[in-house]
Amino acid sequence: MDFEKIYRKALDLIPVTPEEGTALYQFAPLDELIFIGDLLRQVHNPGKNAGWMIDRNVNITNICFSQCLFCNFCRKKNAPDTYITSVSDYIRKTDEMTALGGDQLLLQGGMNPELGLSYYISLFKTLKELYPSLKLHALGPPEIVFLSKKEKLTYHEVLSRLIEAGLDSLPGAGAEILSDRVRKIISPAKATSEEWLEVMRQAHRLNLPTSATMMYGHVETIQERIGHLVKIRELQSEKAPDHYGFITFVPWPFQDKGTILSEKFGIRSSYTVPDYIRLIAVSRIMLHNIRNIQASLLTVGRETAIMSLNAGANDLGSIMIEENVVSAAGGGNRYDAENIQSIIREAGFNPVRRNQKYELVVS
Repeated sequence: MDFEKIYRKALDLIPVTPEEGTALYQFAPLDELIFIGDLLRQVHNPGKNAGWMIDRNVNITNICFSQCLFCNFCRKKNAPDTYITSVSDYIRKTDEMTALGGDQLLLQGGMNPELGLSYYISLFKTLKELYPSLKLHALGPPEIVFLSKKEKLTYHEVLSRLIEAGLDSLPGAGAEILSDRVRKIISPAKATSEEWLEVMRQAHRLNLPTSATMMYGHVETIQERIGHLVKIRELQSEKAPDHYGFITFVPWPFQDKGTILSEKFGIRSSYTVPDYIRLIAVSRIMLHNIRNIQASLLTVGRETAIMSLNAGANDLGSIMIEENVVSAAGGGNRYDAENIQSIIREAGFNPVRRNQKYELVVS
């Protein structure tokens, strides 16, 4: 295949086909992909700025019916160590976050069958009453699908009520790989790929800012990774020109420590540094209509994050004051505000603090 022709196509922001993307991923020289990825990063984000932010991931509950095979965090209903976070805990955690300069809570956790839409509406309203300037980046498509079925409401209705209660943006959680073959293996009780995409479609129609993610390196093929990118790209192309849509794309590798996938089925993470850099660059090439690509500092660490910024990424995410889900499976990299800025500078970029909409935060 003529890689130079594909590169020219990508640089002209013409959608690269699934076949072309697969060929690039499998056979293109890594140094060429890095070069093109960096050129495209400059097209979307001119200059040498790289973003970071301060927020806190508070888990609403660790009770979840889904029991995904890659997750060590969630518990069954009658397990001895289950919890639902109390309002007093939210207050303590939020106060700690605001003392460090943060103003956003990432609220996620299990899909607890006992928590309906009214619970989340009440929680969001309470948090906004207590902290009027607080931003809520909360739940995700699987939770919206779950609440829709539980309450017999459309995705649009569930999202509208949550927005009215204080939801500011919707994380891309639960995407994993948007292939139902893969999902039937690793998360059979969770939303299907089409359900995930339809929730995001409705969020975009409501102009709710969203992110897209990929958790890779388990049972998927290269073709399925590329198919995932194409599905995200196609959905992004449907959004109204003045709507947020997918603000960013964030890929991270499967963390296998102690997971059922690893312990019972022998499926280890296929993560390697060169492959992650290849994924960053190919994602930048494939996603011609998504401006931001975030490297997962939490899961890949300092050196790989530095390389990612020079291969197409333009952001390293949050210092993540608290994170319990990924770390439960071995993702143990943690950084404070000074560290993350030093990593960005070491990569040759200027650290720019931003919010969830990728808008500059002026200190």
